[in-house]
Amino acid sequence: MHYQDALAEEIRESAARLLAEDVGPGDITAELIAEKQWARARVITREDTVLCGVAWVDELFRRLDPRVSLHWQAADGDRLSAGQAFLELEGPARSLLTGERAALNLLQTLSGTATRTRHYVDLLAGTGVRMLDTRKTLPGLRLAQKYAVSCGGGHNHRIGLYDAFLIKENHIASCGGIAAAVKEARDIARDLPVEVEVENFDELDQALEAGADVIMLDNFSLDDLREAVRRTSGRATLEASGNVDESTLKAIADTGVDCISSGALTKDVKAIDLSMRLIEQQQS
Repeated sequence: MHYQDALAEEIRESAARLLAEDVGPGDITAELIAEKQWARARVITREDTVLCGVAWVDELFRRLDPRVSLHWQAADGDRLSAGQAFLELEGPARSLLTGERAALNLLQTLSGTATRTRHYVDLLAGTGVRMLDTRKTLPGLRLAQKYAVSCGGGHNHRIGLYDAFLIKENHIASCGGIAAAVKEARDIARDLPVEVEVENFDELDQALEAGADVIMLDNFSLDDLREAVRRTSGRATLEASGNVDESTLKAIADTGVDCISSGALTKDVKAIDLSMRLIEQQQS
């Protein structure tokens, strides 16, 4: 399935799961409100953020109650300032309140991912180095978080185990060496990229000799990263991984590697503080 088709399907399935998880057989507290009560609500962010999750919220309320209309004042990828309103909703008060938590949970998580990514990308400004995500995503949110990374200006590593080879230590041991593993990968799917993870210069030389497209330099020191760049001399894309955080990112980029990957973009995400308030109510 094409990525965009898979993402659209994921949005539909996520919205259904969120509603099933939170609403279940029905929102009993919302029944306190008159069925014909109509309302408008506003969503604000309490901290600076990069917005992500518009399509998910649209789909969630479409499933919950098509009478709810959403008016966005920002798009995915936009930077928002603390206190900024970015969404107004109008419809049955019951439906607005029933969908509130599911919508905000999704928005705050994906916006948190996009915001963390944007922070890392900003730290790399001017270096030409690409910031990559990993498969260390929150369970059930793989495509959503990968999309959020792109909204933050980052780049997606492989989506899963099916769209690129990443040959690691145990694969190498099982195949009988780097050269054998790379050859087997080419025989299985010649059109897919082959990446090899290496831990020292001997393995780097083997991966270069085997013709790997990408080589992941795992936990190399800064001096060793510079030496790896010199030895490789453009024969493969070099990805630095390990010991990556905001304090080390720029120094790693300055070694000359092509890209840096970090699971922190997705697995350590801090949700953004968002709030929804009813601003007008009336009987329909």
